[in-house]
Amino acid sequence: MSGTESHAALFESLCDEYTGVSGVTMPEGGSGFGSNAIKINKSIFAMLVNDRLVVKLPAGRVADLISSGDGLPFDAGKGKPMKEWVGLTVDDDACRVLVAEAMAFVGG
Repeated sequence: MSGTESHAALFESLCDEYTGVSGVTMPEGGSGFGSNAIKINKSIFAMLVNDRLVVKLPAGRVADLISSGDGLPFDAGKGKPMKEWVGLTVDDDACRVLVAEAMAFVGG
């Protein structure tokens, strides 16, 4: 995925797509971790952080995405990567698949 505008645009599109899905809530604003997040049953599964789409997946899946170059470690500004969070570097279609996978993981 190239350019920060495409990350923001993709996130907006995902918000539109997931609006109305049972149990899913959209970003509510504010500041801090998860302030720009899509949630299922009050748990975050995708968010836009520093113009990067970030999703929650099992730690092993995150490690695989990072190893393959399809994701970057996510540290929430604390300097230590979070094992179940990854910043995506793949194209829009692959991002959509990973967001759906994240929703299933978090909401399952």
